[in-house]
Amino acid sequence: MLILLPPSEGKTSPVSGPTLDLASLLGAEALSDPRREVMSALARVSARSDASSLLGLGPRSAGDVALNLVLEQAACAPAHALFTGVLYDAAGMALLGADPATRRVLGGHVVIMSGVWGALRATDSVPDHRLSMATSLEGPGRLASFWRPWLTPVLEGLAGDGIVVDCRSGAYSPAWQPTPARTATLLRVSVVVERADGSRSAVSHHVKHTRGLLTGALVRALAAGTLSPDDDVEAVVRVAGGLEAVRGAELGLADRAGRRDLVLVLAGAAR
Repeated sequence: MLILLPPSEGKTSPVSGPTLDLASLLGAEALSDPRREVMSALARVSARSDASSLLGLGPRSAGDVALNLVLEQAACAPAHALFTGVLYDAAGMALLGADPATRRVLGGHVVIMSGVWGALRATDSVPDHRLSMATSLEGPGRLASFWRPWLTPVLEGLAGDGIVVDCRSGAYSPAWQPTPARTATLLRVSVVVERADGSRSAVSHHVKHTRGLLTGALVRALAAGTLSPDDDVEAVVRVAGGLEAVRGAELGLADRAGRRDLVLVLAGAAR
């Protein structure tokens, strides 16, 4: 079982720690060279006076461009501790990373997508940085397209013929999708609100929080042994349906690539 997460714009910048070791990151043998290529292109852009505009950074992040110039010298922290925000808070990442049993699950089953490094184990240590997968850099080009051929063998090797619980946001999904020839089943997690009159609507402001709750529940279940890495999709649905905030969990039909929708239904106010 593999759980795919997006990164977060919000980060807790480490004040101390080891420096970046590309050889220690997920898929280092295949991904170190493209990581260096992206890091170099990012440094060139970040040295420009219009860097914040080119990188699509908002007012709160524009001042952090300089972080991209010291990636190899800056202190690093595990990705599960570096990234903050709604999804990571809802998952309880601080507690998951502090407990040895759940930390092992984070290292073996949780992968965080990254514009700079392509994909990371949740326990991989990296420095603070600013780069979205939606960005296009001179040289690598559009990052989702750049990373796709590099990530495909790495992530398909990790996924095998198991379940991939996809909690990624839109910009990160194109960087890897299981190919139709593979036997992995990708569950795309979506969230809807169901009102008293039966009508439903997608709710973007609940999506990150609910995906975070699901991530935390899956990690804890894997650590406790109540969920096996080899379990089928119905086991994931049962965990999702047991979340306190979720009224129900529904599974869509598989498409030709083996992808299915896992729809988490929240209760909403009547109209």
